[in-house]
Amino acid sequence: MNYLNLDKKKITKTAKELNTLLADYHMYYQKLRNFHWNITGKHFFDLHVKFEEMYDDAKLKVDEIAERILTLRFQPVSNFSDYLKESSISESKSETKDTEMVKILLEDHGKLLKQMRTVVDVADEAKDEGTIDMIGGYIGDLEKTSWMLDAWSMSGKDSHPEA
Repeated sequence: MNYLNLDKKKITKTAKELNTLLADYHMYYQKLRNFHWNITGKHFFDLHVKFEEMYDDAKLKVDEIAERILTLRFQPVSNFSDYLKESSISESKSETKDTEMVKILLEDHGKLLKQMRTVVDVADEAKDEGTIDMIGGYIGDLEKTSWMLDAWSMSGKDSHPEA
């Protein structure tokens, strides 16, 4: 670990929180696949394509998070049973209405953003700029996707959502 010039004790917290984020992203990825496969109704074409775009992005992030954990010289969690225990994101039924799918994903985005900010906080304590930089980009990406989904869900409504 000397080549990283990071304190092993401090970076242990970062690895733990990254593993939680990894579990969250795996659950989120699987939910996106579920929604992509099972979307029906008048919004099929819009959401089928969007969900595929989102799960492709989530798949990349899963790999990058695991590789960051390995870079820090820790072991990434890699069993689905562990993801189910560790993640704050739960599974969703396949028979979910299109608008409900978007609502569920926006709730999950809030959970992901909260965990990402926790990772940034502990990485900052460890002076781990590599993790901070990576997760900072993820935050911006997810905030933008959330805004777009929220705008889609507000179409046809006259009110503006509150932050």
